[in-house]
Amino acid sequence: MSEQTLDSTYEAENIAEQAERDLGFGAVVSGQSRQRLLNADGSFNVQRTGLPFLSSLNLFHALLSMKWTTFLLLVLALYFVSNIAFGAAYATFGPEALVDTSSTPMANMFVRGFFFSVQTFATIGYGTIHPVGVVPNLLVTIESYYSLLANALITGLVFARFARPEARIIFSDVAVIAPYRDIEGLMFRLVNGRSSQLLEVNIKVMFARFVNENGRSVRRFDFLDLERKNVAFLPLALTVVHPITKDSPMYGLTQADLNATDAELLILISATDETFAQIVHTRSSYKPHEVLCGHKFVSIYNEVEDGEPISIDIRKLSKVERAVKQITDN
Repeated sequence: MSEQTLDSTYEAENIAEQAERDLGFGAVVSGQSRQRLLNADGSFNVQRTGLPFLSSLNLFHALLSMKWTTFLLLVLALYFVSNIAFGAAYATFGPEALVDTSSTPMANMFVRGFFFSVQTFATIGYGTIHPVGVVPNLLVTIESYYSLLANALITGLVFARFARPEARIIFSDVAVIAPYRDIEGLMFRLVNGRSSQLLEVNIKVMFARFVNENGRSVRRFDFLDLERKNVAFLPLALTVVHPITKDSPMYGLTQADLNATDAELLILISATDETFAQIVHTRSSYKPHEVLCGHKFVSIYNEVEDGEPISIDIRKLSKVERAVKQITDN
């Protein structure tokens, strides 16, 4: 086999190997983009354009995945807008069609219609305000059917949001490169943010950076060997360690090297949530300005008396100090 053929075969194998490690971004995106691939909150820093609006619209997924605050505000807005619309419709029928038999009838027809709509929508039915005539009662029938569907859909969404398993792993704000067993190690910490237990936790850390290959700047991906990539339980905090040996792609790299190569540490975690007995996923990343060289994490454990349970202080999760131990050259 000629040398040219060997070079072509090696290049093809190298491309295939990189394709398996690019997390699905593809060679073009991972090679051209200089932006963060994975945001700290776990969302991917990519955009898709050109899809028709209706094709890209997924209302159920959006309502299921949005923040609780946004969801509750949208439900509140729907509630008021619906009652305002129906209240305005009732008001157009006049006082003869919407009779108020209370001791102090509401003179303003819009206010009367609004509160009658609220009573109809929520099936309260005080009886002091009631419709008279075929058309007003027909509108009551329409609103009753609408409220039946709206309440059923909102109840289903609330239940689905509560029943949807989701990991809440809290990552340290920074990663450190600190002394580790006479060498150096890349470290970051994480803790389970929920009271439920995570079982069979699997951790993957990928090191992405730009390198020069055949005169081209391409992004290279390498999985980092971890001291422990699987843990059976996660009751307390966990410090994830990558020993920086001579075989590590991070060996010999300085803070300046990380900045120059636009390095990024991509973390992917999967675990089983014991409450739902389902697998949950989370992810995060660190950029060079979030990696501190020559620092180490302070102890997160609280001092306890004999007989007391072990406890940790989550406020110290990201707290670091200068590493004073000297690293010996191997």
